[in-house]
Amino acid sequence: MNTPRLLGALTAALLASTVSANAAQYFNRVSSFPVALNAPEAEGTSSEIITATDDGLTLIYSDSPNGGIGFVDITDVSAPKAGGYMDMGGEPTSVTVIGGKAYVAVNTTEELTAPSGKLVVVDIAGKSVDGEFDLGGQPDSIAHNKDNTILAIAIENQRDEEVNDGAIPQAPTGFLTIVTLTDGAVTAEGIRQVDLTGIAAIAPEDAEAEFVAFNDNDEVAVTLQENNYIAIIDAKTATVTGGFEAGETGVAGVDTKNDGKIDFSGENKVVPREPDAVKWLDNDRLVVANEGDWNGGSRGFTIFNRDGSVAFDSGNALDVNAAQLGHYPDFRNKKGVEPEGLEVATFGDTQYIFIAEERASLIAVYKDTGAEPEFVQSIPSGISPEGLVAIPERNLLATANEVDLRADGLAGSHVMVYELSEGEAAYPQLVSELGEDGHPIGWAAISGAVADAEKPGILYAVSDSVLYGAPAIFEIDATAHPARIVKKTVVTRKGETAQKLDLEGITLDGEGGFWLANEGDSDKLVPHALIHVDAEGAILAEVGFPVDLLAGQKRFGAEGVAAIGSGDELTLWVAMQREWGDDEKGFVKLLSYKPSTKEWAAVRYPLEAAPEGGWVGLSEITVHGDYAYIVERDNQIADKAGLKAIYRVPVAELVGAELGGELPVVTKELVRDLIPDLASNNGYVVDKVESFAVDSSGKGYVITDNDGVDDSSGETFFWSIDLE
Repeated sequence: MNTPRLLGALTAALLASTVSANAAQYFNRVSSFPVALNAPEAEGTSSEIITATDDGLTLIYSDSPNGGIGFVDITDVSAPKAGGYMDMGGEPTSVTVIGGKAYVAVNTTEELTAPSGKLVVVDIAGKSVDGEFDLGGQPDSIAHNKDNTILAIAIENQRDEEVNDGAIPQAPTGFLTIVTLTDGAVTAEGIRQVDLTGIAAIAPEDAEAEFVAFNDNDEVAVTLQENNYIAIIDAKTATVTGGFEAGETGVAGVDTKNDGKIDFSGENKVVPREPDAVKWLDNDRLVVANEGDWNGGSRGFTIFNRDGSVAFDSGNALDVNAAQLGHYPDFRNKKGVEPEGLEVATFGDTQYIFIAEERASLIAVYKDTGAEPEFVQSIPSGISPEGLVAIPERNLLATANEVDLRADGLAGSHVMVYELSEGEAAYPQLVSELGEDGHPIGWAAISGAVADAEKPGILYAVSDSVLYGAPAIFEIDATAHPARIVKKTVVTRKGETAQKLDLEGITLDGEGGFWLANEGDSDKLVPHALIHVDAEGAILAEVGFPVDLLAGQKRFGAEGVAAIGSGDELTLWVAMQREWGDDEKGFVKLLSYKPSTKEWAAVRYPLEAAPEGGWVGLSEITVHGDYAYIVERDNQIADKAGLKAIYRVPVAELVGAELGGELPVVTKELVRDLIPDLASNNGYVVDKVESFAVDSSGKGYVITDNDGVDDSSGETFFWSIDLE
């Protein structure tokens, strides 16, 4: 495979994906459903594998943590409704639908050495159980054939990861279950087991069946993930008729280290592909997601011919794409974006391949051309997408995103719905180009921005401590659509990459360089400071906060910096995020520092009321004309988000008083409520609006912080507002 050519094509498609073109079609998110609405009393609830009723009006998802299945009414696709919930008496692992029945594979295992499970048949209209059937082991994936007469269930009998470091073989072996329906009904006589032992080279006595899929000839492909094998079974006779080893591969041009920087100059060692999800593209080609679980995972997806020959392998394309979108998970990058789920469906005359990236929280969309697939776009999903279902009759795609972080005050599990239509792709809104070395300009967690003094639409931004190994200044061309990161300048100290930085704000110094706001953390020996750098990112000066101020220091410090004046009259204004020890509750400081005299002063800024159990603070300050514009927000997310807004303070009131004395209180005026802007993305409202810059034409630019995909969906929103 010609990797540079593939990456060039992918990058071109990515950057062109939001450019209007005749008859161009893209998937855009139209709604999002928090699954907790179906089980409001549950401590934890999830959506994992998802399917749809035959009429495409109801989604049904498995919820293993809470032990049930949930229903989502998408009759009005823009406003999904809770459709009900059913307890399954175990952990549902997968679900499929035929007519008015849902067939649910349920794990009832209590000890891994004695796996058990059942097939539960559910009457969808009555939300009732029609029957339960013993499966003789712990099930994973379930699917049915096109004629709705046969079910296939992968019986994994998963290994114990605490035993022998999770290595196989570990008895008992897994197998495949074939269920032949009699007049649409499950009978005990119609259930047959297919022995999968003795066919794989790796641990042949312990088949680790993972995922199943039918082709139009009633053949079942089943992945044996840890065995690194794909078996082909004739479902009518319940016999193994073929199969092949998934093989090994290495991946060049990837980030291999968890070191706080995104560096794609590495090379991943040759490992087994260890495929997870599998789908047939036709009767002779299969596509697999190479997640890996035990000792492998090649960070991508592979198209195989039925004889096992490789027709296409994506190499590092998914990782590169995620890095360009700010979704690359550096903090847990052993398996890169970790492709896990798959869907294949035909919309009109085009067959699409959808790959769910668990660690990047993206869905990569490709067109199946019969040869090398064509990259179309990547769409944002909730945290850790696992299941996907296409509804071509309604031009819809739905994803199930499994992670529930509500106990930590973060987002819960969501089902998200997308529609294919002509027009532009709504996402990404910010994307990086490839650097001079041919690798992506890696970025994440944008935390502060400032506009160029003369060039409309040109911004400079910083990222926070997520990328501690390469603190940087990014140049953004906001005149492009989507906005593009065109340059990355690493901040250095004495010629080496600077350490102990948590950059939260940036402003121009009037001389071609920048002043940066560094948020301190005494526990990590990171100082609260202002840092002066030249145009090349070299540190010229570091100004720590005054000792008297630090006496009341807390973790939440400088979140933005803005400049007023120039030369000897330059004054820097710093927005402090939350109250420190010497602040009255409900007020935070706007600090001023004059470099020419080294004088500090401050005013007080009145905060809005904090939500119950949360807080309100500042995230940015920028000066334009007669006003200082300030981002004020709460720390709440999704349905709890109540305050994400831009206020303005008259520059005339920015007259600081001496620290330690009585500080004047500034007046503020609401400029824009940002929650409608955030909600317009049709996902959940994210918590961190962190950057706001106003260019020389008076256009304002808002950017959200994606936390480097750590307990986050990774979505970065970038949009403009007119102030003049």
